[in-house]
Amino acid sequence: MSTPHNSASKGQIAETVLLPGDPLRAKFIAENFLNNVEQFNAVRNMFGYTGTYNERKVSVMGTGMGCPSIGIYSYELIHIYGVKNLIRIGSCGAYDPRLNLYDIILVMGASTDSNYAAQYNLPGIYSATASWELLSRAKKIADENNISTTVGNIVTSDVFYHDNPESWRSWAKMGCLAAEMESYALYCNANRAGVNALTILTVSDSIANQTETTPEQREKGFKDMMKIALELA
Repeated sequence: MSTPHNSASKGQIAETVLLPGDPLRAKFIAENFLNNVEQFNAVRNMFGYTGTYNERKVSVMGTGMGCPSIGIYSYELIHIYGVKNLIRIGSCGAYDPRLNLYDIILVMGASTDSNYAAQYNLPGIYSATASWELLSRAKKIADENNISTTVGNIVTSDVFYHDNPESWRSWAKMGCLAAEMESYALYCNANRAGVNALTILTVSDSIANQTETTPEQREKGFKDMMKIALELA
């Protein structure tokens, strides 16, 4: 049952998987939040683990950066391993000046400059949206735990170092809250397969306010985001 990118056997991966981009964040979550942990993947150092949280089986696996990478891993998790709920937990750069470092975004929809949806031969532009089931539950969990969140649209971009450093302003004018690099592909894969997906993001830097966190803070911080995701799982 293994793939070129995942060495897991049948039954090793839970129906709900948390998906940080950074495989070291997956390792950190497994070691600090899960019980009875078993590592199921280390191919290409894209670490994957399964354990329990509040006696519920849950997996966590890195996805790498960008639509091509998360597109591969999420497709295999859905179609090869039978995953039903995919929860991306990642960082983002804020376009909205009202968002501060460590603020949390529940991603309702993902706009994009990616060509990922071209494979579906659609007669128009596809709006990639989250699962309402996961989104509504995540918002309820956050509210019950007094964790402030913002719900809205973000941009999934193929470009990190943009040739035009002011291009973000056009997205901001359209109400896009922040930018990251994976959610559009995740939502496309999940919607095409009829399973649930949600992205939860923590602001790691602000393009609007010119502030940023450190790599260590991004790897080991963001505990409120992790709490929402784990309770959701």
